[in-house]
Amino acid sequence: MKSIIANLNKRFDNKVRLGIMSLLMVEEWVEFTRIKQMLELTDGRLASHVKVLEDEGFLILKKEFVGRKPKTSYKATNLGKKAFQEHLIALEKLIKSLD
Repeated sequence: MKSIIANLNKRFDNKVRLGIMSLLMVEEWVEFTRIKQMLELTDGRLASHVKVLEDEGFLILKKEFVGRKPKTSYKATNLGKKAFQEHLIALEKLIKSLD
């Protein structure tokens, strides 16, 4: 018998990564500082979770300078969007199975 949690993606089992991907699903590019503020994270904590998602190919980053200040932004890849949508579908099925 297949486990009802088998289709949940382990990369999204953390609330920070879940929050990051949720933001990236509704906006094309999101700045590091905006994610940090919205999720109330430290620079280091956000950076470590972004790295996990980047290593999986779920997001890409863009670094640029605005004036003399660096600006880092993130965008969900097609792979990341697909994986996140599949994770959400699996969560829905899990919830419905409990009714």
